[in-house]
Amino acid sequence: MIKKDNAPLQPVFTNRELSWMDFNGRVLEEANKKESPVLERMKFLSITASNLDEFYMVRVAGLQEQVLSKYKAPDISGMLPAEQLKALSEKIHGFCEQQYACFHRSILPELHRAGIELLSGSELSGRQQQYLDDYFDRVLFPVLTPLAVDRSRPFPLLANKSLNIAVRLLGEEGEPDFAVVQVPSILSRFLELPGCEDGMHAFILLENVIMLQMHKLFELHPIKAMSPFRVTRDSDLSIDEEAEDLLSEIQKSIKERKRGRPARLELLQNCDRETMEFLTDMLDVQPCDIYEVPGPLDLTFCMKFSMLPGYDKLRVPPIVPVEPADFYGCTDMFSWIRQKDRMVHHPYESFNCVVDFVRQAANDPEVLAIKQTLYRVSGNSPIIAALIRAAENGKQVTVLVELKARFDEENNIHWAKKLEEAGCHVIYGLSGLKTHCKILLVVRREEDGIRRYVHMSTGNYNDSTARLYTDIGLFTCNDYFGEDASSLFNVLTGYSRPPEYNKMIVAPDGMKKTFCRLIDQELENAQKGLPCGITAKVNSLVDPVIIEHLYAASQAGVPIRLIVRGICCLKAGIAGLSENITVISIVGQLLEHSRIFRFENGGAPKIFLGSADWMPRNLDRRVELVFPVEDPDLRQRLFDTLDLMLSDTTNARIQLPDSSYTAVAKRGRKAVNSQAEFYKRAKSRLKAAEKQNSGLPSGSDPNQ
Repeated sequence: MIKKDNAPLQPVFTNRELSWMDFNGRVLEEANKKESPVLERMKFLSITASNLDEFYMVRVAGLQEQVLSKYKAPDISGMLPAEQLKALSEKIHGFCEQQYACFHRSILPELHRAGIELLSGSELSGRQQQYLDDYFDRVLFPVLTPLAVDRSRPFPLLANKSLNIAVRLLGEEGEPDFAVVQVPSILSRFLELPGCEDGMHAFILLENVIMLQMHKLFELHPIKAMSPFRVTRDSDLSIDEEAEDLLSEIQKSIKERKRGRPARLELLQNCDRETMEFLTDMLDVQPCDIYEVPGPLDLTFCMKFSMLPGYDKLRVPPIVPVEPADFYGCTDMFSWIRQKDRMVHHPYESFNCVVDFVRQAANDPEVLAIKQTLYRVSGNSPIIAALIRAAENGKQVTVLVELKARFDEENNIHWAKKLEEAGCHVIYGLSGLKTHCKILLVVRREEDGIRRYVHMSTGNYNDSTARLYTDIGLFTCNDYFGEDASSLFNVLTGYSRPPEYNKMIVAPDGMKKTFCRLIDQELENAQKGLPCGITAKVNSLVDPVIIEHLYAASQAGVPIRLIVRGICCLKAGIAGLSENITVISIVGQLLEHSRIFRFENGGAPKIFLGSADWMPRNLDRRVELVFPVEDPDLRQRLFDTLDLMLSDTTNARIQLPDSSYTAVAKRGRKAVNSQAEFYKRAKSRLKAAEKQNSGLPSGSDPNQ
């Protein structure tokens, strides 16, 4: 980059897709941590594989489509689609080599030392072979369907991400015949084998069992070669949002996803050439999208393997959520929230308080209406059950279910139908926009009139992910928030014009402008010699306008501390451009998901929580919600939360000026694992609440 005269450097950006791969590399580092228990490491290895699957299905496949359609506009880093694909191919192939080096050179030996073996078939004892013979005959044989490929039987349409075995047979005239056998996903991917010695526990993968017994499926033709393979398909939905029936349109698109264009082919390294050529021809996959790996294919099986019962000593102890201190002793959530705003930090503190809030609202005769947004919910959602109960009790229940939540579309369609059948008013959001905000409004009749209770969060109303993702939720009955919540739902459900909100910041109508204004205010404060600074925690930082404003603030001397878990297109630490910006990424036992924004504001700090990352899709193409936290005690808790994460020396990596990441320097510093410390703090706060509440009447508020 050239700097002219004394002019500031022009903004520079990291490519989004390469930055994402760097993030997945940080997850892989967790799998390589030799000090971690081996099954914990297998869990992280599985996460890298499932992450890469989705990345290929959406981002890489999207770039492939751009190249096929001759789209040649550069991204914010200046790279053309074809250049991005080339760089990604090199990076992903290298990444896969690292994945399998971790599996074969590190995890398998560690499993062996722990008394666990993963056998391929050649090491089986007679008893184990007999066990597999019996299992194949009883269970597998009735399930398997060999699919021959010849002139009268075309190559089958294989499900996305399914594991298959290609079989090359000797035909009647000496020409090769081919067949495909799908490894049934309905059965466990691995089996435990009997008859082990020296206290060892042996397992074998299902595809190896099938290949050992494959001759039973092809008795009339000699088998010349076999190879497992796996196809990843383009899975980004193409939805006509102007369709008369959006639900039917999305259901149709989900079916099309299963037939999407093959984007990647995975094979074993020892796959014979004829079989590879056959698969490449049938699937029409480019050479750069063929991945030959030492196996086993599809490392996502490591997640279930890491959960094997009886091996707790080989895992990190789980974080078991404690009762939130803010609700300790609470029997009436409405009276509790009337006293003061309440805040809960998941998963250190239990998500049950959110479920209880909806359940109490459903059963309270004074509650008139419940309005809620749902983006991703669990498979057996207690939130949904409570909303159904509320409708059955005659309450006005309005639920915005986002049908376009990627890879959760089918689940959301299912729940939308259930809610409608129960009498809830179900809406599907605004045309052209995903509704990603997390808000719940309860309207209640009380002695002094109608009161609105609001819950807002950084994360989904999903009791399952609430045990794995770090998120923060706020309960309030502040009148300004109540008015804002009603206005927001009127925009979502009707034709209301976006209002001037009292407190809330809502995308896409004003959030980007507001963030830019807040950043620019820090720049002005720096120029005036007033206290200034920005601390932000987001999942991704991509938006070029936000980044340019951050660069300008840095050049004015504003200290900027960013905690960005995943993609970061901003480059930190470049002299003349971003030397006042530091970026860290925290990857640990839990998935960092909360979004927190602090602006020093001349010595009167402002702090916000919300659902939005600093990405164009969040700021321009989604309905998002960011809200201030104003209670002094809760504000201080959030200030402390940010400070603790910035002090992490265990899970944090710091970005270097070349956009690479390195472990935070530990020399002379106390070892800090922010996630473990948050858990300790949640338990300490609960103990303090228990002590403070001892002797108080049931249901009374110790904060009065």
